[in-house]
Amino acid sequence: MSPIAAVSTLQLTARLILIAATAAALCAQQPRQGKPMHTNRLAQEKSPYLLQHAHNPVDWHPWGPEAFEKAKKEDKPIFLSIGYSTCHWCHVMERESFENEKIAAVMNKYFISIKVDREERPDVDRIYMSYVQATTGGGGWPMSVWLTPELKPFVGGTYFPPEDRYGRAGFPVLLERIAEAWRSDRKKIVESSEDVLAQLRKQSEVAPAKAGSGLALDKAALESGFLVFRRSFDSKLGGFGGEPKFPRPVTHNFLLRYHARTKNREALDMVLLTLREMAKGGMNDQLGGGFHRYSVDNRWFVPHFEKMLYDQAQLAISYIEAFQITRDAAYSNVARRILDYVLRDMLDRDGGFYSAEDADSVIDPANPKEKGEGAFYIFAQREIDDPIFEYRYGVEKNGNVANDPQREFTGKNILFEAHSLEETARRFEKTEVEVRASIAVTSARLMAMRSKRVRPHLDDKVLTAWNGLMISAFAKGGAVLDEPRYAAAARRAADFVVGRMYDPKTGILLRRYRQGEAAIPGFLDDYAFFSQGLLDLYEAQFDARDVDTALGLTAKQVELFEDKANGAFFSTGAGDSSLVMRLKEDYDGAEPSGNSVALLNLLRLAQITDRKDLRETAGRALAAFAPRIMAAPVGVPQMLVAWEYSLSKPKQIILVGEKSAESTDELLNLLNLTFVPNKIVLFIDRAETRAKLAAWLPVVETMNRIGGKTTAYVCENYTCKLPTSDPQKFAELLQ
Repeated sequence: MSPIAAVSTLQLTARLILIAATAAALCAQQPRQGKPMHTNRLAQEKSPYLLQHAHNPVDWHPWGPEAFEKAKKEDKPIFLSIGYSTCHWCHVMERESFENEKIAAVMNKYFISIKVDREERPDVDRIYMSYVQATTGGGGWPMSVWLTPELKPFVGGTYFPPEDRYGRAGFPVLLERIAEAWRSDRKKIVESSEDVLAQLRKQSEVAPAKAGSGLALDKAALESGFLVFRRSFDSKLGGFGGEPKFPRPVTHNFLLRYHARTKNREALDMVLLTLREMAKGGMNDQLGGGFHRYSVDNRWFVPHFEKMLYDQAQLAISYIEAFQITRDAAYSNVARRILDYVLRDMLDRDGGFYSAEDADSVIDPANPKEKGEGAFYIFAQREIDDPIFEYRYGVEKNGNVANDPQREFTGKNILFEAHSLEETARRFEKTEVEVRASIAVTSARLMAMRSKRVRPHLDDKVLTAWNGLMISAFAKGGAVLDEPRYAAAARRAADFVVGRMYDPKTGILLRRYRQGEAAIPGFLDDYAFFSQGLLDLYEAQFDARDVDTALGLTAKQVELFEDKANGAFFSTGAGDSSLVMRLKEDYDGAEPSGNSVALLNLLRLAQITDRKDLRETAGRALAAFAPRIMAAPVGVPQMLVAWEYSLSKPKQIILVGEKSAESTDELLNLLNLTFVPNKIVLFIDRAETRAKLAAWLPVVETMNRIGGKTTAYVCENYTCKLPTSDPQKFAELLQ
């Protein structure tokens, strides 16, 4: 949501209570040890984040009617605190303020305090984050917002310190001033909250451009998007913009597809350099695989050590697609390390994938309350004691992090690829094979040493949306990397979600599963991301049930979320009176937006089924977002991917044969190793499959094997080239 100018009444209110929002930081800490002194309502929740606050002296409520009614009955404003379990500054504020008896007493006296897990309730988070961004110019977590009993925001910020610092009011002082303002200037506060909400609603409107506006969507948006990314590209170190550097895989998705259509080598090179430099840096866990959340510097060296499932999923696909294009094993090796990490450390015993691992961890097991950023991952030189490994990974006797203001890394080393294998071999007069063997031995020893440390906190909730992204990654990884373990993980996770979080009779999908309980009606991104995962799984394994489920989910998505009047999808369903706004999310950031993924799903399903209604729904969404795509394409790279798909002539690739046949393997291996982004792939292996596909595409009735071998039909707009069972001819048709 783009920031908007705050209305004058809100500015007056902000001056009255002397608010000063600070910069937010992202990331993580596990719950502290010790005998709890209090127990509040959060002890009954399932969210790991809410449970971390269950023993604060603050009289916390979960988001819900009980808290809202209490605020109205007692005529108190609401203090809303939003964060997540692996958020570092959330827990700094907890230690400093929410565990403080005196501060908690002030909160309990003047406010009804509500705690929300942003990962469970992204709908609540998006509404109030748009408010904080609009009125302070920034945002982040922890997010702190004061609301009227009617849930309208009137003051907001992020982290607040426990005392006055640098001319800023401390949290306790701020609480007292807001409470006094509520008593003395209630009318002004209510008016300001209503004015700002009106502005936010207006700013968030998404509708087709008026006739004659000149904002019709065309290829210019794609060219503009490429040019903006080129201008912000770091041609030396990769990535876009300066420090801190965040991975944004949706950018890779767009640039690789732009390259596929235009053959613009620069678009490809930007992605490849970024992926290579990220893989070299400390942001890549050089021992255990997987990527940390972001790099605090511009060279991917010092990470914020949190690990998020959605990053692993999207980055694995980026490296897989880079491998398809280049056939360079360096990219596939990184993808394998990501997927292996997820299987090892983020897999629920029943097949779902956990959400995140913390950045902070215990430094000394004898003192579990003392935690440090990255303590689980960093090493002193004496622990390594291997010159070859130390040279390769930049290890220094006194630590390799200079200018460490927090002293968390003093004397320790963040592992990164300081020298290539070739340089290392030359330095020690060994072959690369010998160097690899030596490093493998030391890596195994260090992993064993690391495994004895206290692990970072694991957020073990299973989110449908993020599992959908991970299913896509494992499905593609199983097919492209020819790895049965990955294929099996994708299938098991899909079955997990369908079996525990989806009701096929009603079509309702739930968002969160933890410890045997599935709860919270799904949002747009749950329906869209999981449907995408099912489509990717079908194109890797060809179980027609996946397409059927994706169609059912998409139908329910249209029913629940589509704006029938103006096109596109709201993030939430209608009828929730606790939400003061319904938003149509379009920004493709760390995760793609639900609208971008839903749009591409509709286009893919329309190609599979040739259904007019799916194309029309996609067309309405594109028309609704056309003004934003044309005005700021850099904000919606995944929507540009859908626009690329819409403009292209997607290939319909139909294979006819037996799944277990050698000739099938030959054709599928060629297909999987070729980057063909705008396509659908169907497989006919028996009469039942043919009948199902023929109900959508009658042309498949005439498609048969040639010479007893698996045969490929490559079509565009359902007009097919001559069928072939020859792998070489098939490869030519894919280009």
